[in-house]
Amino acid sequence: MIKSIAKKRWIRLIPIVFITYSLAYLDRANYGFAAAGGMANDLNISASMSSLLGSLFFLGYFFFQIPGTIYAANKSAKKLIFWCLIFWGLLAIATGIISDVKFLIIIRFMLGVVESAVFPSMLLFLSRWFTRAERSRANTFLILGNPVTILWMSVLSGYLVGNVGWRWMFIFEGLPAIIWAFFWYRMVNDRPKDAKWLTQNEKDALEKQLQHEQEGIRPVKNYGEAFKSKKVVLLCLQYAFWSIGVYGFVMWLPSIINSAPNSNMITTGWLASVPYVLAIIAMVGTSYFSDKSLKRKRFVWPFLLIGAVAFYASYLTGAHHFWLSFVLLIIAGGAMYAPYGPFFAIITEILPRNVSGGAIALINSFGALGSFAGAYLVGYLNGNTGSFDASYIFMSGSLFLSAFITIIAVKEPGKSVKLKMEEEHLVLPVE
Repeated sequence: MIKSIAKKRWIRLIPIVFITYSLAYLDRANYGFAAAGGMANDLNISASMSSLLGSLFFLGYFFFQIPGTIYAANKSAKKLIFWCLIFWGLLAIATGIISDVKFLIIIRFMLGVVESAVFPSMLLFLSRWFTRAERSRANTFLILGNPVTILWMSVLSGYLVGNVGWRWMFIFEGLPAIIWAFFWYRMVNDRPKDAKWLTQNEKDALEKQLQHEQEGIRPVKNYGEAFKSKKVVLLCLQYAFWSIGVYGFVMWLPSIINSAPNSNMITTGWLASVPYVLAIIAMVGTSYFSDKSLKRKRFVWPFLLIGAVAFYASYLTGAHHFWLSFVLLIIAGGAMYAPYGPFFAIITEILPRNVSGGAIALINSFGALGSFAGAYLVGYLNGNTGSFDASYIFMSGSLFLSAFITIIAVKEPGKSVKLKMEEEHLVLPVE
């Protein structure tokens, strides 16, 4: 029996998780503006050290992701994320205070450690509140915190660096995470059964539907068995190559734009925000049609291939045609972000609850390795070749491999499976 969805879950939870992840992304991505806006000169940071600092975050992010997510799965995502908000805000503020690059190395690594479990814990949190037919959209509204944050952060950070300097930028942008931590802790519950704002009928109906969806998934005994799964291994590789393109783009786009003739930090901020407008539109549209069709793969690999072609075309265009190259970068940025919602819906649909959280963390940790490689190698190639050509080819090749692996790793459900999923889908009653 098809019933109407309890919209209060969307109204209550989605804005909270969006803001939380938005603040996390703010404090990891603003380094690119500091690097382009005077930090390197003030702290005597070489080009190779700047690349290392930009990527160290992802090294810390890699090592501590799985333990943190297992804690969230077995104990409390709510408590874990509360303390992460506090500590990453303090570390962001500390970045604006230090004067020795040695301390900056420690801070960037520790920022990755503190933020490592936030994203997979958030995906795990959403999987406890939203059904299969809702999950791609729910994931997308979470991940929209990424491009939406970069959109307004690009303008704000460019303005702050241009008017008060990179130090005050870090301080001003680190404080909101500490304040928001207390709102987060008060407003969320780990599981529907603990929510006072749902009726008992709504709690029972949601839990029944989520449990029903687990019946069609092959049981997996433990994390070891899940981590050795061919699909999980391939998705780890896929996400690593994808993240090379994304974070090579995110970390160094301000520097690419700032190298144009007659550019300044405020102009750089405005231009750097443009690709994320397309990213937001593409993510919302992709997740909607993915949930509507209950298909995932067909909404992932084509966008990654488009991103690969756009980067390669930008290389062919050359530095002498800045505006054409910039348009191609806008296309690449939008295409890379579009498939996030469907991609992370795949994991919770191929693995049972007892191991899906750890698998998400493992896949995301390989994404962190890719992010490290992207942030470091793109900066290294830019600094040592004196142009962006080599890094465009590098990001193009990485996205092409990611698209190819997606095709061979993910199988779409047959028509009979899809029909059964649609017929058995139950949703919550509205009061």
